Amino acid sequence: MSEQEILKPKIKLSRTKNAVRNIYSGMFNKIFTIFFPFLIRTVLIKKIGIEYAGLNSLFSSILQVLNLTELGFASAVVYSMYKPIAEDDKDTICALLNFYKRVYFIIGLVILALGTAVMPFLPHLIKGNVPQDINIYVLYSIYLVNTSLSYLLFGYKNSLLNAHQRRDVISNILTITQGLMNICQLLILVTIKNYYLYVLMMPIFTVLNNVMVGIETKRMFPEYSCKGKLDISVKKDIRKKVAGLMISKLAQTSRNSFDSIFISAFLGLAMTTIYSNYLLVISAITGILNIVINSLQAGVGNTLQTETKEKNYENLKKFNLLYTLFVGWCTTCMLCMYQSFMELWLGKDFLLPFGAVVLLCLYFYILKAGDINSLYYNASGMWWHGKYRAITEALLNLLGNFILVKYIGIYGIVISTVITAIIGHFWNGQFLFKLYYKNNKMIRYFLFEGMIAVMSFSICILTFTATTFIPELDATRTFIFTLLITGTVATILFSFSYIFVSRILKLTIYKIKK
Repeated sequence: MSEQEILKPKIKLSRTKNAVRNIYSGMFNKIFTIFFPFLIRTVLIKKIGIEYAGLNSLFSSILQVLNLTELGFASAVVYSMYKPIAEDDKDTICALLNFYKRVYFIIGLVILALGTAVMPFLPHLIKGNVPQDINIYVLYSIYLVNTSLSYLLFGYKNSLLNAHQRRDVISNILTITQGLMNICQLLILVTIKNYYLYVLMMPIFTVLNNVMVGIETKRMFPEYSCKGKLDISVKKDIRKKVAGLMISKLAQTSRNSFDSIFISAFLGLAMTTIYSNYLLVISAITGILNIVINSLQAGVGNTLQTETKEKNYENLKKFNLLYTLFVGWCTTCMLCMYQSFMELWLGKDFLLPFGAVVLLCLYFYILKAGDINSLYYNASGMWWHGKYRAITEALLNLLGNFILVKYIGIYGIVISTVITAIIGHFWNGQFLFKLYYKNNKMIRYFLFEGMIAVMSFSICILTFTATTFIPELDATRTFIFTLLITGTVATILFSFSYIFVSRILKLTIYKIKK
C-alpha cells in the first residue's frame, strides 16, 4: 500500500441517520406488504382453491433454486463497493457497476435457459391432481419470465443504493409497485377469477419497479455510470467471494425452497399450501426483523473499514443483546398465538399438529438469533471461508428431507430444517471470531448467547403455560385473550430479562464490559 493510500482520508457514511431512515421506510413497506399477501392468500384459497396456492408455493420455490445462478454477485459487488465509497474512488465504483451490469444480463439469460430445461420434470414434482383449468407449463413460464426480468432490466442498479445505505429508496419504490400489483391481483381474484391474469401481474410490475429504481438511481448518483474495467486483482477477489456466496446460498435455499418442493412431491399440493401458510407468518415477522439487519448492513460494512476491531467487537455485543431478546419475545408470541391465529384466519382444517408448530418456533428462534453474527460475517466478506459449512448444511437438509418425510411426514421436513439452522448459527459465529476478531473471546460470547437462549425458552414456557388457562371460546375471542395475555406476560418477563442481563452482568446497551 502506497503512502498516498495510507494518508487518504476515509469517508464515513451518516450511518445512524441512514439506518434510521432505512428502518422507517422498510417498516412502512413491510406493514403495507404484509397485509396484502395475507389478504390475497385468503381470497385465493377461499375463492379459487387450495391447490392454486400450492402451485404458487411450488413454482416460487423452484425459481428460488434457479436463483442460485446469481451466485451471490449482488452481495459480493456491494461488499466490494464499501472501500471505494469510503475512499471516494469513483472510477472503481463505475467499473464495478459496469462489470455487475454485464454479469446480471448473462445471469438473466442463464436462468431463462435453465428454467426452460426444468419444464419437462414439473409433473413429477406434484403429487395428486392439478386443477383442470390450469396448464402448468404456461403458468410456470410466467413465473420464469418474471424472475428473469428482475435481472435483465436494471437489476444491477440496486447495488449503488445498498452500498450507500439508501435502502429506503428501494423500500419506497417497492411499496408503490407491490401495492399497485396487489390491488390489481385482488380485483382479478374477486371479479374475473382468472388465475393466469392474476400471475401475469407479477412480471408487469417487476418491470415497473426496476424502471423506477433505475430512474431514481440516475437522479441520486449522476456521477456514476457503467464504464471502465476492473483490475484483475479485484475480479479475482470477487470471484473468490462469489464462490463462497454461491455455496452459502445453496445452504439457505436448501432450508427454504427445497422444503416446499419435497412436500409437494411427497405430501401433495394441499399440505404444501398449509405448510406455506405457516411459513408466511414466519416470513412476515422475519421480514420486519430483516429491515433492521438490512438497514445496518452498509453501516456495519463502512464501520469495518473505518473503525478498530475492538470497537466493532463492542458494537457486535451491543446489537446482539437487544436483537436476541427481541427475537425471544417474537418467538414467545408465535408459540402462544400461532394456532389461534391460523384457526381465526383459515379455520381448523388448515392447522398443522402442535408439535410441528413448536419445531417451527424453535427454527425461527435459531435462525434469527444468528442474524447479528451473520450481519458482521457478511459485511466482512468471509463467504469463502464458510464454504464447507454451507455444503454440509445443504447436504444434511436435503438428505434429512428425503429420508424423514417418508417416515414422519411434515415433522421430518421441519426437524431437518432445525438441525441445519443450528449448524449455520454456530459456524458463522466461529468463522467471525477466528478470522476477523482473532481473539479468545469466542467461548465467552457463545456462553452469553446460550444464557439468553435459556432465558428466552424459560419465558416462552411460562408465558405459554399462562395462556393454557384461557377457557374454550370461539376462534375470535380465543385469539384476542391469547393476544392480551401473551403480550402482557411476555413483555414484562423480557423487560426484567434485559434488566438482569444489562445490570447484573454489566452488559448495558451503552457500555459493555470488555
